[in-house]
Amino acid sequence: MTTSVSGGVPEQQATGLRTVSARDPLWFKDAIIYQLHVRAFCDANGDGIGDFQGLTGKLDYIQDLGVTAIWLQPFFSSPLRDDGYDISDYTRVHASYGGMRDFETFLREAHRRDLRVITEMVMNHTSDEHEWFQKSRRAKPGERWRDFYVWSDTEERYRQARVIFQDFETSNWTWDHEAQAYFWHRFYHHQPDLNFDNPEVHDAMLSAIDFWLAMGVDGIRLDAVPYLYEREGTNCENLPETHDFLKKLRRHIDQKYPDRMLLAEANQWPEDAAAYFGEGDECHMNFHFPLMPRLFMAIEREDRFPILDILEQTPHIPDNCQWGIFLRNHDELTLEMVTDEERDYMYRAYAEDPQARVNLGIRRRLAPLLRDDRRKMELMNALLLSLPGTPIVYYGDEIHMGDNIYLGDRDSVRTPMQWNDDRNAGFSRANPQQLYLPVIIDPPFHFASRNVQVEQSRPHSFLWWTRRIIALRKQHQAMGRGTIEFLKPGNAKVLAYLRQHESETLLVVANLSRYAQCSELDLSRFRGQTPVELFGQTPFPPIGELPYFLTLGPYSFYWFQLKWGGEETEPQDADLPVCTVEGDWDNLFDDQALDQLEAAVPAYLKRHRWFAGRHRTIRQTRVVDVLSVGEAPEFAGQLQPSGRPFADAMAVTRLLIVRVEFVEGDPETCLLPTLFAQSDQEKNILADRPGAGIISVVRSDGNGFATLCDTTLESGFWMLLFGAVNQRCLIQGVNGQVHALP
Repeated sequence: MTTSVSGGVPEQQATGLRTVSARDPLWFKDAIIYQLHVRAFCDANGDGIGDFQGLTGKLDYIQDLGVTAIWLQPFFSSPLRDDGYDISDYTRVHASYGGMRDFETFLREAHRRDLRVITEMVMNHTSDEHEWFQKSRRAKPGERWRDFYVWSDTEERYRQARVIFQDFETSNWTWDHEAQAYFWHRFYHHQPDLNFDNPEVHDAMLSAIDFWLAMGVDGIRLDAVPYLYEREGTNCENLPETHDFLKKLRRHIDQKYPDRMLLAEANQWPEDAAAYFGEGDECHMNFHFPLMPRLFMAIEREDRFPILDILEQTPHIPDNCQWGIFLRNHDELTLEMVTDEERDYMYRAYAEDPQARVNLGIRRRLAPLLRDDRRKMELMNALLLSLPGTPIVYYGDEIHMGDNIYLGDRDSVRTPMQWNDDRNAGFSRANPQQLYLPVIIDPPFHFASRNVQVEQSRPHSFLWWTRRIIALRKQHQAMGRGTIEFLKPGNAKVLAYLRQHESETLLVVANLSRYAQCSELDLSRFRGQTPVELFGQTPFPPIGELPYFLTLGPYSFYWFQLKWGGEETEPQDADLPVCTVEGDWDNLFDDQALDQLEAAVPAYLKRHRWFAGRHRTIRQTRVVDVLSVGEAPEFAGQLQPSGRPFADAMAVTRLLIVRVEFVEGDPETCLLPTLFAQSDQEKNILADRPGAGIISVVRSDGNGFATLCDTTLESGFWMLLFGAVNQRCLIQGVNGQVHALP
């Protein structure tokens, strides 16, 4: 017998067969978000501006990076005086980026690759070119459209509200000659604030959000959400009315789109920011702004105190909520949530050139901020990916792109993505003078050496390192959902903490110093367990009663998993992990359930002598495809299997193509014939072969329990397979098909 593969499985699909699932409302807890500007990523039509067609063509790159969600900065109709945050129409795509059909194609292709899509909703203000504002400025006081914005005959109102963009604005009020009144704006003078005391503004915002969620968008970032309301005698931030509106919005979303996510941009101190979660009934996510500058502060001071201090100030949040964490607030290293003394220190350390400063922040990319020190960049990313919260990666940081601080405002870090060393860094075929912004030609960060093509060709590049650490993080739910407990060794240059979720315990140890350090950790309560270093799956000495001694190189770190025992093979009747699915059993091969299956496969393989790699250290396994072997009625009905009954299992027989990657050496591909065995069939198979079980599966409604079992020694499976060969059938899979030939 021979088999031939039709359609094949491309190398980039070897990461699995996930498609976006709507069944996990907490998907954002395990997400890794990739933030980008449409206009900065790839230009398909050669006009010098990135577009949705170009972005769609680069989705494979984003998928290969390992991230699970894409955050698109504003792409709506706009005069682009604030990079799209000045919106002139909430339900139109800016003409430079394509049309609505281009966006729909992008969304469909992203979902096909199991990439969720998060868009922006700038609710606080619009562009002064928005139709609503034009109607409002022409309307007389008391008329309907006049109340869409905040107007005043004097600029003396709300004097306690701070001016946010101090480098560009001197007041929050601007005189409008046509309206013969002042309008209120918390940001630029061309961005008038909407009047949320007007119920019609509520309806308009809900309608705009519905428009995108109905199309299939998975999450909405709510820009500048603390500033929606104004009240005399306050600083016009974090007002109770804002939280009332967010509760109203959340109820609306939960009723219509229960699997979607709201992300608040509330640049506040932890206690105030945590209020935007409500009691789990406001926003699902919120940025942890104060943590970001303290990561940089800790590395510069070589002291863990800034990180511990701010996280100890961070209150507990509801179980259905999550922080969003980042190394820069996309445009800048924001320094609003620090003391004046800390801000001065950060300016001296990271922005010696005043040109790098903007408002209350530093407009630099990660690599220039860290003086292009790869060890620092790796350490910062390791902290980003292991501290509590959902990590956000800014486009280009994975290839350590540079910036241009001599461009206006925050355009210094919004330059075109660098794909290769061709003209315009491979971003566009346009004349270089047509580009919306010039590419980076600063010698240390020149696009000729800092581009995707160069990074992909070097297996030890920062891009490949980023892919590997993201893949590793995705294997451990404790990183996204676990609790955190800080250990406090005597050496303040060493940061150590535990992440725990269900039965998994991870230990993270980081050296914040430029010199080698040693440290003793109190791990006595884990006596007998073995720390296994996750990158190389290297077991360290078991933990005993004495403090656990570690040495770390400059800016180095460890990710450990604490495990019982050594590398002994599990017994054949080992307890199986349990996974919960909704609906059909085949949902085991989707989304989070597939992650749990892939995590269970290595233990199953190690239990069996037939697996040639059982003595090698498995890095990870990936289910590349699932073939439906038992769904061929033209031959299945003719089979008369002998032995115990098998016919009931034919419709759920699945042949798994599994790619096994090792810490060292080439990967292997295994074919695992499986079925969802239930009741007597399950008892019979496991009684004959206790090691046949791979994972236990439970339906979420409580109406079913099954064990995914290996059917290699089940005669019924082979009769089905031989029948397929006899009939020369095409056995269909998710990513391809197998042609069974004699």
